Amino acid sequence: MQKYRYLFLRRIVQIGLLALYVLGNYTSFKILQGNLSSSLVFGVIPLSDPYAILQLFFAGSIVGANALLGALLILLLYGLFLGRAYCSFVCPMNLITDFASFLRRAFGLDTLGNLVYLKNSLRYVFLALSLLLSLIFGVAAFEVISPISMLHRGIIFGLGVGFFAVLVVFLLDLFVTKHAFCGHICPLGAFYSLISSFAILKVKYDLQACTHCMECKKICPEKQVLGIIGKESGVIKSGECTRCGRCIEVCGDNALVFNLLDFKKEKK
Repeated sequence: MQKYRYLFLRRIVQIGLLALYVLGNYTSFKILQGNLSSSLVFGVIPLSDPYAILQLFFAGSIVGANALLGALLILLLYGLFLGRAYCSFVCPMNLITDFASFLRRAFGLDTLGNLVYLKNSLRYVFLALSLLLSLIFGVAAFEVISPISMLHRGIIFGLGVGFFAVLVVFLLDLFVTKHAFCGHICPLGAFYSLISSFAILKVKYDLQACTHCMECKKICPEKQVLGIIGKESGVIKSGECTRCGRCIEVCGDNALVFNLLDFKKEKK
């Protein structure tokens, strides 16, 4: 149980949020209403996807004050405190890609490698491209085709044709490239990576406690962020870290822990 504590926490948060959205949209139990793009908490506090708002700006749309306030609240939450935890604790697509990753390990597909090599930087290209297309066509480009939005709205309102977009992501992750969508393609993940470098929630590494088994690098969906492993003590500073806790769970040496307060000391 202790070994999978962050996995259980991720699932509780993800499924709990989905349940609250369903209840909020269909019953009088209205803690959360709307969807991940635009929500109301307790019918009063607005929350908006800042990446969607940015696309609307590029599209030339007029954005209301509530939407701007909601985007600012989300930016502050993840930019200052939680980092890219949205990707591992909130995004419903994580349920799909984690399942694909589990099947890859179960069927030994990881040992065969990737059919297609994709650079991590590719998602930043898609991020820039989505803003450019929003500017050209006057619509929030990624929102129109986002499998994340399709999945989330589908769970709440009925999946429909969005099922095929989710299936494509699942098959990409299972057969083509490990962590293909979240790790290499998703522009929303790229956006949160850019705003997350200075968030206070970090993973801290203790070189003295480490026996260099490298289990953390085997399990990490963004293993490039673990560059200090085996080299020096410190904190994982990269905004690409999803704060999923997988590396902490598999570390039998307790050399990795979540750290909130002393990351500034590590920088000095």
